[in-house]
This record gives sequence, structure tokens and C-alpha cells, in this order.
Amino acid sequence: MNDSTFTDFIGIDVSKSKLDIALGISGEYWREDNDSEGIQHIVERLKTLPSPLVVVESTGGLETALITELFTVGIAFSLVHPVRVRQFARSIGLLAKTDKLDAHLLSQFGEAIKPSVTKLPGEAEQKMNACLVRRRQLLDMLVAEKNHLCSTCLALRPKVEEHIDWLKSEVEKLDKEINDQIQQLPRFKEKEEILRSAKGVGPILSAKLISALPELGQLDRKKIAALVGVAPFNRDSGPHRGKRRIRGGRIDVRGVLYMSIIAAVRYNPVIKSFYLHLIEAGKLKKVAIVACMRKLLTILNAMVRDMRPFNATLYQIRA
Repeated sequence: MNDSTFTDFIGIDVSKSKLDIALGISGEYWREDNDSEGIQHIVERLKTLPSPLVVVESTGGLETALITELFTVGIAFSLVHPVRVRQFARSIGLLAKTDKLDAHLLSQFGEAIKPSVTKLPGEAEQKMNACLVRRRQLLDMLVAEKNHLCSTCLALRPKVEEHIDWLKSEVEKLDKEINDQIQQLPRFKEKEEILRSAKGVGPILSAKLISALPELGQLDRKKIAALVGVAPFNRDSGPHRGKRRIRGGRIDVRGVLYMSIIAAVRYNPVIKSFYLHLIEAGKLKKVAIVACMRKLLTILNAMVRDMRPFNATLYQIRA
């Protein structure tokens, strides 16, 4: 659906327990609980509108139930970054902040900016990504418990060690579940075989790209880099030339990509030669790593687009 076809922009401010809703045209405002019953009330009300676009801030997962239900019933929504909304608020001179004001602000933001419609991954992709998120959480707890072990009194160490063993077993179970999901779906299996043909791409990165970056292979190299957040942005003003920095994007995908690039700069011939070239040119190691992340991502994007395995000669593309 083209953004120009929307006739009303609805702002929904999300908190842990409440949802604040502001209708753009009528100016109507009300509040619901952030639970299944409250979300259902919102959906039923929005169904009566001719062509609404719901604008929601990404809040680290508190919005998941709402946008999943909107997606299921076919109500268009746009998931926007909170920084963009606050910058918009400052631009119109709105400095106060309450849940009600934020709901109306999101409605105004939608009408003025007309953000693009967000499309959720399929059910299978969402399930796999949930497993990957949980795996990351378990690994963080595992690191914390290993650190606690050194400072725990001897009498309690067996309890900590028991918890460490449990965490390890849960990670192993999730690894098996993720692999089973890939093997059971031909489209997942085919894409994984393509991705894993590139050295440096392990099972976790391939699963993350499949589940959390469904646009891979469908966008050009610049757009896919910007989507993940590995495209540097200029910071120039007049004669001043500032440092180009990456920003925004899908942080979870970028995090897994960063861990994988450490192996890629050692074992992937294209990435290794590119990294060494940047270092010899005087680039900082962090800058070179980010550039290698971008190059690997664009190579993987081309591989999935063409459904061809990695070829060092074929994918010697400009970063």
C-alpha cells in the first residue's frame, strides 16, 4: 500500500502496562491496558476507520504483541525509532512529554513524515528469531554466572556451577531447535546452504540473517547496508569535513555480524585481503572492521539475490 493512500494517522504510545491511543483526524484519545483484551479493543476501533496507518515507537519489545496483532488483521503500521520522534518534537517546539502528548505526537509525526509501512517477518522467521534472542540472553547469564563463581564462597559454589550447567544445556537445546527449524523448511535450508558457503558465516549468523533480515537479497547494496546500520553517514558543514559514522539500523543483526567478521578476516580470502588493504592504507582497526562488515553483508546480499554459493572471484565487489 502506498503511503499516500492513508487517510488517518494513529499514534499509539506503548508502555509496559498501558497503551495510549490518539486518532489524527478526530483528535480522539483514549487509554487501554497493554494486554490481549486492550489490544483487541484497539483493533476493533481501528477496523472502523477507512484507511489508517498506526505509528508506534520501537520500545525494546513492549510493542511486540500490539504490532503482531495489527499485522495479523491487516492494519498497516509503521515502527519508528524514538530518536526520530523526539527530534521531530523539538523541531515543532514540543518540549513537554507525557504519554498522552506522545500519542498525539506520533500521530502528528505520521501525518508530516509519512513513514514507510513496516512489514513483519513470517511466523516461522519470528519463531526462529525469538529462539536466537533467548539464546543471547542465556549466554549473557552464562557469562555473568561464570564471573560470579570466582567471588562466591566455597559453600555456595556448587549451586552456581549447577546453574552454569543448566544454562549450557539450555543453549544446546536452543541450538538444536534452531537447526531443526532450518532443516524442516526448504526455503530456510536452501538459503542457509548459500550463506554458509562463505567462510566466516556460521550457524548463528546465517540463522539471524534468515529470521531477522528477510530483506536480504531483495534490496540493493546501499539499502541493505543502511538497513543493518553499517553504512557510514557524512557529518559535513561548510568547509568542515567530519568523521563518517554508522548509526541506527538493526542492532541485533549488526551485533552477530560483528562477531562473525572476526573469523571472516582470518579465513575468508576476500574479506581478509580487503581488511589488510585497509590497514596498510592507514585505517584504524575499528574502521576496517566496520568496512569489512559492510563488504561481507553486501556479498551475502548478492549471493542470496542470485542464489549462488560464495565465489571469491565472482564477489570481488567494491565496498
